Amino acid sequence: MKKIIALLSLLVIVMSCKEDKKEEVVTPEKEMTKMEKNLSKYVSFKLTADLSGLTENERQMLPLLIQAADKMNELFWYESYGDKNALLNSISDENTKKYVTINYGPWDRLDGNSSFVEGIGEKPAGANFYPKDMTKEEFDAADIENKSSIYNFVRRNENGTLFSIPYHKQFEKEVKVVSDLLKQASELAEDAGLKTYLELRSQALLDDDYQKSDLAWMDMKTNTLDIVIGPIETYEDQMFGNKAAHEGYVLIKDQEWSKRLAKFSAYLPELQVGLPVDEKYKQETPGTDSDLNAYDVVYYAGDCNSGSKTIAINLPNDEEVQLQKGTRRLQLKNAMRAKFDKILMPIADELIEESQRQHITFDAFFANTMFHEVAHGLGIKNTINGKGTVRTSLKEHASALEEGKADILGLYMIQQLHAKGELEEDLKDNMVTFMAGIFRSVRFGASSAHGKANMIRFNFFKEKGAFSRNENGTYKVNFDKMETAMEDLSNLILTLQGNGDYEGVANLVAEKGIISPELQADLDRLTEANIPVDVIFEQGTKALGL
Repeated sequence: MKKIIALLSLLVIVMSCKEDKKEEVVTPEKEMTKMEKNLSKYVSFKLTADLSGLTENERQMLPLLIQAADKMNELFWYESYGDKNALLNSISDENTKKYVTINYGPWDRLDGNSSFVEGIGEKPAGANFYPKDMTKEEFDAADIENKSSIYNFVRRNENGTLFSIPYHKQFEKEVKVVSDLLKQASELAEDAGLKTYLELRSQALLDDDYQKSDLAWMDMKTNTLDIVIGPIETYEDQMFGNKAAHEGYVLIKDQEWSKRLAKFSAYLPELQVGLPVDEKYKQETPGTDSDLNAYDVVYYAGDCNSGSKTIAINLPNDEEVQLQKGTRRLQLKNAMRAKFDKILMPIADELIEESQRQHITFDAFFANTMFHEVAHGLGIKNTINGKGTVRTSLKEHASALEEGKADILGLYMIQQLHAKGELEEDLKDNMVTFMAGIFRSVRFGASSAHGKANMIRFNFFKEKGAFSRNENGTYKVNFDKMETAMEDLSNLILTLQGNGDYEGVANLVAEKGIISPELQADLDRLTEANIPVDVIFEQGTKALGL
């Protein structure tokens, strides 16, 4: 009997162990679909700001400015793709619809504008600014009114002849709504400069004459609220780099941070003289009326909200305004912090040698980004040989080279200001953070001007020995060689710009604007580690608690 009881006890124990083991079996995680992987490239971030310092009128203005900016989404959709609703209605998968919305079309902006919607081919180089079947040669030979204007579409009539239509005619109903909203906001504005700017910008949207409002925007000094709105950057036109796309930012100035930054623009003329390039390429004098301010951005719309998000602004782009007044540099502090915490730091932990990770700091990231924008004011805006402006002579390559110039001259400015004792932080912080920043921006892909600029710089620095790659796949900055490489690349870019050397820039992009298999493998590690490429925003009046 005892034997039977013992045997039964043993069976109970065995069965119990089997049941325990069954409970411990972990169901394998469901593998993500391709579209889920695409969506995971972005991490969500809530755009908020401290509204306690706003007046009652300013609190009433904010929703009006957000409504005006939001209308830029509709206009940019047309410029980027065409009929948004027709595209979305043709797609049944909800994740694909979400990704289409992020990209303002069926092409992946973080993957060289590759198509991710079945049945849709390559993105036209000219987006929807030109007829999709138009060639460069046909455009060059055509007799089109206001041919060089950055504020019109090129279309084909029933006979096949090319003609142009101004933005304010194509978008007549839409811009009237935006104009009225800005006019309402101007009536609430207590700051005289902001009031004037909103009135002039309201009119500019109705006739595409933006220079007066650009000048008024430069004259604003004491405003707390701000809005950047209209057709501004030409990145979307990758055929000629000439047509401006609509976008909108709504901003709240951080007065305390802005006071700290105010002094740096005054150094521009002095830094221009010291640029590492022949005298003939630095004869222009940068405007000294430039502002350098820190903001919390509370709304993105249109071009600036597509794919990789801007974290600093340098405007206006009008060369005449730049030479007369300089530019304003707006550092978007809250968006910058989002990218540093959620993207740059995880990248550094994966790709920067452990001994140098101490040099990755938010202050260095802020400074590198800030001086990138300031550096847009350095160098040359007009070619030295009668080829016109740098932008028009370099065409579709102008934006990528200009972003490359701003990156490298921004670091040059930091180096020079360190030498003058104006910056006290360790220059090594800026260099290592700059290196980590290259990995962050290269992931934006070849469709982005910033992505191309970073690919060129990475390959140029590699050639010059500015960094080395360890056996474990981490990178180490070689500080002395990086300083030399900075000067050499600055010289090359400024010379190409000053000469309006389209062929030279095209060769530089072709040779160095590429991702090597080794670098791609390292970038793939970031994806495998689930490190996002960029951010998407929870934004608007609800996010602000209005």
